[in-house]
Amino acid sequence: MAKIIQDILNFIKEKDIQMVDFKMVDINGQYRHVTIPAENFSEDTMKSGIGFDASNYGYAVVEKSDMVFIPDPDTAVIDPFCSIPTLSMTGNAMVIASPENKPLAQYPRNIIRAAVDYMKKSGVADTMKILPEFEFYLFDDVAWEVSGRQIAASVDAVQSYWNSAVEGKGVVVPKQKNYHIAKPFDISYECRSEMCMLMKDMGIEINYHHPEVAASGQFEIEPQLGEVVHMADATMMIKYIIHNTALKYGKSATFMPKPIYGEAGSGMHVHMILFKDGQPVFSDDNGYSNLSETAHYFMGGLLKHIGSLCALTNPSTNSFKRLVPGFEAPVTVGYATSNRSAVIRIPAYAKSPDKRRFELRNPDATCNPYFCYAAILMAGLDGVKNKIDPHANGWGPYDMNLYHLSDEEKAKLSHLPTSLDEALNCLEADHDYLTEGGVFPEELLKNFIAAKRAECAELAKIPNPAEFDKYYNL
Repeated sequence: MAKIIQDILNFIKEKDIQMVDFKMVDINGQYRHVTIPAENFSEDTMKSGIGFDASNYGYAVVEKSDMVFIPDPDTAVIDPFCSIPTLSMTGNAMVIASPENKPLAQYPRNIIRAAVDYMKKSGVADTMKILPEFEFYLFDDVAWEVSGRQIAASVDAVQSYWNSAVEGKGVVVPKQKNYHIAKPFDISYECRSEMCMLMKDMGIEINYHHPEVAASGQFEIEPQLGEVVHMADATMMIKYIIHNTALKYGKSATFMPKPIYGEAGSGMHVHMILFKDGQPVFSDDNGYSNLSETAHYFMGGLLKHIGSLCALTNPSTNSFKRLVPGFEAPVTVGYATSNRSAVIRIPAYAKSPDKRRFELRNPDATCNPYFCYAAILMAGLDGVKNKIDPHANGWGPYDMNLYHLSDEEKAKLSHLPTSLDEALNCLEADHDYLTEGGVFPEELLKNFIAAKRAECAELAKIPNPAEFDKYYNL
């Protein structure tokens, strides 16, 4: 540790770093931060940490809320959005105890690390790699108001079809025709390229970026497969980079799953692979779609627990405005190859053994990524432990467009929850797989459910502008 600390001190001196910033994560998956002058950073900072009030993060009761944050030197990067040279680190929250501090079990980063330890102890695998796809909107203007006087929201994207009469240069994209559209219509290309270059500077390798379906400013950035704890950290940093780079270009980024009525929603599909001793666990030349029995059991666990998973992978009321029938967003509990209407899709293009995988298509980026990825891992491991066969349970494979089935056939299918309230009910009834090995503390799940129920109750009281259209003149 002393050598690592000295390396950081040398880096601070070499780069003339003035401030050291510590980024922490609250229960909703949002960054909070504390900053100290660089001259105050020392070996004691790494050992004793930075004190903070965990009750304001949603983790602990007030009378037991004093915690310390211990930085992880492996996460140290220069923050490109600070004009004053600033070194940024994330890390882990600890409970103050004697003779030494212990990890705060409720802290998101500790939970994903505990899930990985549980996986290793299970003997199923020693490494999980994931690839989350980041879909988001870039708006030129956004405004909203929720008050007694007005309940309204407005957005604008210069290239959107609704500006065809006012844009003046004819550079507008027809509705739902934005997918892979090229310049001059792709007006945010440089902005997204800069996002990707900044991600690479921070050790996050990128596969590609491109315009997505919605003409009103929807895009995607896809990183490369990475180890699950690293990718949970990377997810936070990717969102941070996208938000801040958008502002630099005079735009506003949102990961809301359904910000625009009638346009495509934004998801965060999660691809996953397990490895043991460097060998892929999910590959089998003779299995369905070249996937192993273990892979099928893992999928079975995801499908069995998908209702409760939705509370953690889709934890906003807006999430369920995306998860509706008739679009590429999945609503059917099932699996298939190259089928975007099933909640689990097996990509046909992943041919080599170390790339054979599947993706869970329902998550979105309003989630806390540490909770999301840990819950996915725990559900999958439960499937392997209990040999939950997705085919034997009637969950597929569905190698057809599920939206084109007859009403009679559709009635035989199982579906995702249709609201956050329903998903929370599922989580309340089905969470033993999460608490296995003490990975998700029961207290955290209770706090999370209570906070989200309060959120649902608050939003349920607010009139919706669409209700005026339906009911005002009755």
